[in-house]
Amino acid sequence: MNQVKTINNNKSLQVIVNEISKHALDASRILSTVSSDIKNKTLKSMANLLRGNSSFLIKENKKDLEYADNKGISKSMIDRLVLNESRIDSMALSLEEVSELADPVGEVTRMWTRPNGLRVGKMRIPLGVIGIIYESRPNVTSDASGLCIKAGNSVILRGGSESLNSNLAIGAVLHKALKSNGLPEHAVQIIPVTDREAVMELLRQDEYIDLIIPRGGEGLIRFVCDNSTIPVLKHYKGVCHLFIDEHALFDMALSIAVNSKVQRPGVCNSAETLLVHKNIANKFLPLIYKEFTKNGVEIRGCKQTKKVLKEVTLATEQDWYEEYLDLVISIKVVDSIDDAISHIEKYGSMHTESIVTESYTNSQYFMNRVNSSTVMTNASTRFADGFQLGLGSEIGISTSKLHAFGPMGCEELTTTKFIVYGNGQIRN
Repeated sequence: MNQVKTINNNKSLQVIVNEISKHALDASRILSTVSSDIKNKTLKSMANLLRGNSSFLIKENKKDLEYADNKGISKSMIDRLVLNESRIDSMALSLEEVSELADPVGEVTRMWTRPNGLRVGKMRIPLGVIGIIYESRPNVTSDASGLCIKAGNSVILRGGSESLNSNLAIGAVLHKALKSNGLPEHAVQIIPVTDREAVMELLRQDEYIDLIIPRGGEGLIRFVCDNSTIPVLKHYKGVCHLFIDEHALFDMALSIAVNSKVQRPGVCNSAETLLVHKNIANKFLPLIYKEFTKNGVEIRGCKQTKKVLKEVTLATEQDWYEEYLDLVISIKVVDSIDDAISHIEKYGSMHTESIVTESYTNSQYFMNRVNSSTVMTNASTRFADGFQLGLGSEIGISTSKLHAFGPMGCEELTTTKFIVYGNGQIRN
């Protein structure tokens, strides 16, 4: 038998995670009946308290930044970890936007009448208890909490060791808002230890937790999927493609390509591969090379790309599968829109793809044929984000089709139950 690890109060880690899970279930039963007004008031209180405690949050975040720097974590990962006044305000704004959204709980999505007179319908209800396992970004703590509360769910949050101080600080602020509005503090709980065994214990709480959502690198997500006894909503990685069609406006294409790659290269919706139609490659590639090199982007190109841009590194087969999460991009010249789609089908991760074109026919063809969770025309891949798409914020992006696909907001944190109205019918 493995030795049981113990932490504070002489309780085993197993007991602590189990107690957290039980408390979350109790809280979820209360939240499922809370009115929209109280939930919205709570979310606005959370936003105000985040802004009002920004100095405290930044102070605690600095402890994490020092820890991350000492561990040699990459600059792109540290960028995800940083809390400043602007990001705290964005977290607060996200909570406020969620408070303004329609409450999905109790919505009757369909009603129909059977030949025997029974009226049958489907009503949205909360999922129950959501477990979130994530790395680096402390804004996930408030975003996930806000969405879960709006959808009537309790949430258990287990962030990475590099963001523990930030997450605990945000959690303390959110608890104040819950308490001041008469809601159970256990509606939002943070696993207070960095021991990886805590993740294993969390993944075994299928008696209490309804859904696990991992957010982080491919290694973390595969670990969760391999070890969870609870359903997992996942996306392994974001290999996002931007296709520059032969009918693209160059100025627009350059702007979108740079934004898709450069704005925040360390996130899952940044572009990793640029596909360029062969009919414009000789003119477009030197222009995008100039823009990328100006912004410090390393280019790895196919053989046709290297014929035009001799300075770039020759791409390997592995490059087409790669999620760089850095200022690196692969470029491939394609023969046609079908060639571009075939490349996406083979190497993509069903996350986000975008086409730049002035051809309505090509735009619609691309939209209809590409089977990723978000497909765009003439827009940066960076818009594949719940906040940007009007969901208030997102609890994650699903690249598996059950039970949600793409950025997940409030509605995706509910399920439906059947409701039946009769007037004395019995079954023969």
